[in-house]
Amino acid sequence: MRIGIPRESRPGETLVAGTAKTASQLASLGYEVVVEAGAGAAADQPDAAFADAGVVVGSADDVWASDVVVKVNAPTEAEIARMRRGATVISLMAPARSPELVEQLAAAGVTALAMDAVPRISRAQSMDVLSSMANVAGYRAVIEAAHEFGRLFTGQVTAAGKVPPARVFVVGAGVAGLAAIGAAGSLGAIVRAFDVRPEVAEQVESMGAQFVTVEMEQEVSSDGYAKEMTAEQEAATAAMYDEEARAADIVITTALIPGRPAPQLLSAETVAAMKPGSVVVDMAAANGGNVAATVKDERVVTANGVTVLGYTDLAGRLAAQTSQLYGTNIVNLLKLLTPGKDGALVLDMDDVVQRGIAVTRDGDVMWPPPPVQVSAAPSAPAAEVAQQEPPAPPDPRRRLYAVGLAAVVFLALATLAPASFLPSLTVFVLAVVIGFYVIGNVHHALHTPLMSVTNAISGIIVVGAILQAPIDNLAVQVIAGVAILLASINVFGGFLVTRRMLNMFQKG
Repeated sequence: MRIGIPRESRPGETLVAGTAKTASQLASLGYEVVVEAGAGAAADQPDAAFADAGVVVGSADDVWASDVVVKVNAPTEAEIARMRRGATVISLMAPARSPELVEQLAAAGVTALAMDAVPRISRAQSMDVLSSMANVAGYRAVIEAAHEFGRLFTGQVTAAGKVPPARVFVVGAGVAGLAAIGAAGSLGAIVRAFDVRPEVAEQVESMGAQFVTVEMEQEVSSDGYAKEMTAEQEAATAAMYDEEARAADIVITTALIPGRPAPQLLSAETVAAMKPGSVVVDMAAANGGNVAATVKDERVVTANGVTVLGYTDLAGRLAAQTSQLYGTNIVNLLKLLTPGKDGALVLDMDDVVQRGIAVTRDGDVMWPPPPVQVSAAPSAPAAEVAQQEPPAPPDPRRRLYAVGLAAVVFLALATLAPASFLPSLTVFVLAVVIGFYVIGNVHHALHTPLMSVTNAISGIIVVGAILQAPIDNLAVQVIAGVAILLASINVFGGFLVTRRMLNMFQKG
């Protein structure tokens, strides 16, 4: 079978559905791959790169006559008409919001697979295009905001005065939100974030941001996506959004509800009350936007000097890397659809992933698919954990009994042992204490925890052996000498090994 990769027809599109690397991987599955001339030019993928990878560079007619057509954006009506009946098209389609597209695909008798409908389950993570593109878009959102902000993100203390760090507020802690949190934090900003899913608080805090809490009942997500809020939840969060936006220098919104228009989170009154020079990046602009002032694909400056960015091509602004990620998702999908690696696409409707992305099949409408039950909640109910009885505290009398027993044993040994016992015991105790503190006070960066323990033991042996060496007894002197030699080899050898390991991480 032949796979065709066309040039994207959407105005201004920079992405391509396959790079030279991913196209060659498709060929390794047994497919014949043809790329339309100039398809990857905007993504740093010239025709020569495809040719060097053994991929055929052909015309648009060659591509659209293929058995399988792989695109980034949904095919237009004119493009669907160019496909032969029984062919397969794979692309982003948003079938829940595009019923007319579904009807056109079914009428054309083609099989359509929507990459943006991949179920959010562990087995399908390598095919999750939305996560791949959202990760890039979240990073790029911060870069765009920094450019518009025109000031430092990190705080500075200079002879000319102190510059406070920028304050960034991120709404939504999905893939895009977490990427934005990481990028803003790495630039030195103070980052605060909110999400209606309480289970993501730990992820936000692990990235160095502060999770904003609201006094309301929040349910753990059952499918990994945020749900539409109730009227009570909207009222509880509205005041918080207003307060955080007024205090922030940069606000990045990522709130989306699958199959629904984006919820409006920042009202016109809130934007009007923000500080002049503030920047809002609305990553939900394609679905209507989270901000009242958002205009899709445009930069808007309000009367009070707040810049609102409604760009929907954030991922496309890093075209080379995004195309590589998208192409890799396509390769992983076709590995699933080509079990024999013989260039024959096999669609198994019993597989939850393949059924989930199937929009049409040979003219039959397959959308919507049956629900897939996935859960982001902990496997063990919290109630069961709460019912477990805490362990009983240890009885303090046991420690007293143990100390008393040890004292009795020591007194018995001191009474019955020869006169040289107490000096030898004193030497042993001092060797333990001195050896432990000598080695234990070495900075932890110079040895691993395991090495620190063994070095401490060796230090004890060295100190004790040095104190025993002057004794006028040949056997004791020999044993002490061997102990000093072996323990010293262990200590110094350990530090030499550590030194070599540290040198591996030094430049030059």
